Amino acid sequence: MFDAISGRYDFLNHFLSAGLDRRWRAQAVRELGLPPAPRVLDLCTGTADLAIAAVRGAGARVVGVDFAGAMLRLGLEKLRAMNLERDVALVRGDATRIPVRDGWADGATIGFGIRNVVHPEAALDELARVIRPGGRLAILEFGDPVIPGIRELYRWYFRIVLPRLGRLVSRHDNAYTYLPASVGGFPPPRAFADTISSHGFRDVRAVPLSLGVVYLYVATRG
Repeated sequence: MFDAISGRYDFLNHFLSAGLDRRWRAQAVRELGLPPAPRVLDLCTGTADLAIAAVRGAGARVVGVDFAGAMLRLGLEKLRAMNLERDVALVRGDATRIPVRDGWADGATIGFGIRNVVHPEAALDELARVIRPGGRLAILEFGDPVIPGIRELYRWYFRIVLPRLGRLVSRHDNAYTYLPASVGGFPPPRAFADTISSHGFRDVRAVPLSLGVVYLYVATRG
């Protein structure tokens, strides 16, 4: 499915979020609190937008991992166009078997990908393995606004308007129906923060962004 929509993926991310996705990624990188010349793992990297944000925002050396080959190919084209292919290495791999050695990363990020991992607990265990003690984790994921009125408007947009726009632009029947369905099946913020805490991380925070449309989960490797 992700390979099938790869050609329109970046455009739809920016269009359907009204450009807010760039701000969300920049904040995720800032929350890592990285040291100079850091090493960052970007899991579920897709077309590498969050990896690129880590390079530009923190001067990081990044390894981006994803299972979707077509997404990675587009990511590599972007890196070459930006002359960043020496800063970001893209690897096709499994989020539950990350091809990085123990303690390699000063920090790790996931942008809207953890809900697509069949066994997210296994991915969190792997992240705890590859992040050094004291390193940070930042996960962006969709949420549900808590403010009455805003919540109902957002749900209408997310469940009715967004799938239709996504289907029209991507020309894929299921991808943007899958999106609200997968978000609806994802644990609420407090429950997911507790899951992170139980898999090798401490000081976990669930930070609402844009009125709770998105949550930024920030944690420190224990």
